[in-house]
Amino acid sequence: MVDWIILAAISLVSASLAVQWLLPRRRQRGGSFGLSSPASLFDAVFLFDGDRLISHSDIALEGFQAVRDWPDLRRLLQRDFPTFPEAPDRIRREGTLVIPAIDCTIERDVLCEWIDGIVRVQLRDSTDRPDPVQRDPQNPIRLAMEQAPYPVWLLDHQGNVRWCNAAYVSLVRKVRGQDTDLTAPMFPGTDEDARLGAKSRISISSEGSGNKLWFDLTLVDHPEGHLCYAVDINAIVAAETAQRKFVQTMTKTFAQLSIGLAIFDRNRQLALFNPALIDLTTLPPDFLSCRPSLSSFFDRLRDQHMMPEPKNYRGWRNQMNDLLEAAEDGNYQETWSLPSGSVYSVSGRPHPDGAVAFLFEDITAEITLTRRFRSEMDLMQSVLDKLADAIAVFGDDGTLAFTNRAYQQLWGDSGEAGFEPDSVLDMTRGWQEQCVASPILGEIRDFVEMRDNRAEWSNDLKLRNGTQLSCTVSPMQNGATIVRFSVEDAPSTLPIRQISA
Repeated sequence: MVDWIILAAISLVSASLAVQWLLPRRRQRGGSFGLSSPASLFDAVFLFDGDRLISHSDIALEGFQAVRDWPDLRRLLQRDFPTFPEAPDRIRREGTLVIPAIDCTIERDVLCEWIDGIVRVQLRDSTDRPDPVQRDPQNPIRLAMEQAPYPVWLLDHQGNVRWCNAAYVSLVRKVRGQDTDLTAPMFPGTDEDARLGAKSRISISSEGSGNKLWFDLTLVDHPEGHLCYAVDINAIVAAETAQRKFVQTMTKTFAQLSIGLAIFDRNRQLALFNPALIDLTTLPPDFLSCRPSLSSFFDRLRDQHMMPEPKNYRGWRNQMNDLLEAAEDGNYQETWSLPSGSVYSVSGRPHPDGAVAFLFEDITAEITLTRRFRSEMDLMQSVLDKLADAIAVFGDDGTLAFTNRAYQQLWGDSGEAGFEPDSVLDMTRGWQEQCVASPILGEIRDFVEMRDNRAEWSNDLKLRNGTQLSCTVSPMQNGATIVRFSVEDAPSTLPIRQISA
């Protein structure tokens, strides 16, 4: 009997020593448990027999008074260590298990060990562990994701975050604050709305701020759920917003123009047009809104007889290619005379990024006025050509404007204008070569260049061949002057201007 008592005492002492060996005695005072706490209760040790807590270190009493079994400990650790096993059976099967923290920026983990039927759980601090690169040389992929410059995280099948990298942690704390639950997903609808392997644009807003952060979200299938990647596209969204505002501003500006505008992008699709284009081309707005190609646009103009009819279709296609090349060089400029009688001025101009702009302007009124003016000028020239007197008209600047047929016959002038208009000085010198010396030509030159006190006068000239001429000088409106030469035997009825010798 005494032997049995001694044996039981020895066993009790051995068990006590074993427990003391399993449990560290170091004690840290103050603070509360948490990954971001500077004085958290790490290095606490718990011993479990199955689900039942059988012992723990002294430090565990400060933060885990309510822990009575394995589920109690799991509830306390689940937020910061979401992969902590639901039951100790997994540790019994694997022997040793290291549970990483969800926040990879903080070097803390939970070590679970199976030791002779007892499960030992230790909350370890980074000071007790090797360098992170050295401690996990067999998992370079995880290390690469932890240090990736864009957010990466793992969602389980219930939609909770099981793991995330430093960029994700930084983004969550920026949006939700420092003390936030990392297991709660930050991006909405990632488990249903996003398609696996495909990018989806999504935005999140900071708490207390209306500013949105934009990301391209990609989900990849994973045995434990979905592996998610988010790429920051705020610069792209800002550029697109600025571009839309610019296009809207340009559209409002172009809407006031009477010139039709059609801008085709680098893919030769209609990117921008104004209401004047609809009025000038009579193309339906729904057709233009569908962004037709450049060839479809001009084909539609041709079908609606809004451009000159081509002789043949092949030649028309070649002409369109030439048109595009000329527009890209900024050299396309044509006047279209339409079957309806309207006249359009069409020009092509290159734009940045390979775009091409076409301008359509209705110049029917201008062309009609020009044609009418030319018709009137032709009529006036015909009337002057019927006169027997030689006529020369000078403009207010002293240059010769036009003459008639009798003038050309008298002075031997072809009537063709050169690059530089003839001045009154040039004309009087020509007359002087065929006339007997007379001061009248100098008087004509001075009269043409005068601006005030101008009255009609006349005098006689004599050609070197003996022909007598009566020269009449008449002022006109706007400073113009008519010089008329008549071959007459009778003296002129107008008053003779006295010329000083």
